[in-house]
Amino acid sequence: MKKLGRFLGLLLTVVALAVMLGTFVPRPLWRPAGANPATTRHILVLNNPIHTDIAIPVEDRVRQRFHFLVDAGIPVDSPEVRYIVFGWGGRAFYLETPTWSELKAVPVMKALTLDASVMHVDVAGAIVEPNADVAGFDIGEERLAALLDFIDASFQRRPQGSLLVPGAAYSRFDRFYEANGHFNALVGCNTWTAAALRTAGLRTGWWNPLPASLGLSMRIYN
Repeated sequence: MKKLGRFLGLLLTVVALAVMLGTFVPRPLWRPAGANPATTRHILVLNNPIHTDIAIPVEDRVRQRFHFLVDAGIPVDSPEVRYIVFGWGGRAFYLETPTWSELKAVPVMKALTLDASVMHVDVAGAIVEPNADVAGFDIGEERLAALLDFIDASFQRRPQGSLLVPGAAYSRFDRFYEANGHFNALVGCNTWTAAALRTAGLRTGWWNPLPASLGLSMRIYN
């Protein structure tokens, strides 16, 4: 038991050190050179205690790029919709845990080991800032285009379109799609968000498995 206790203590120390270094070592290490863009778009990062999403402001090119969402009943063409909200995550945990009260052992085990992934898409009206659960960032047009490419490439595709997960939704206007990549404890929803933000020209920590570490690194380096 003493050996097990020492091992667990060492493991927790290593994990804590990794999270700390992953937060305070920036990625990329040096700030990208470039002039301030003449035109910017304001994107949002939405967070809860374990998960982050990216909210993209709706405009014509965004509607055109993701028009396939309309076919599934997501009202991206509605004038009331101001943002499309994208999140990537583990299939079992995402689909089987709509609320904390429905937490089950099998999705948790898959999330800690290895799971297939899904994209969750929702819409939102006006989002109030400042807000403890919302962080906003201005990016240029080229970086927005790169971010849209990154998000679009996260969806699995077949010749006939994106792979909708039948019957999977939390509410009337959100949907789930099969995604590229696999989910595990090291490469999870928040590391996907961080990679997307780096594509958008922002700096994150080197490894951000938790919303708190991602949010802190974003505040430090942007």
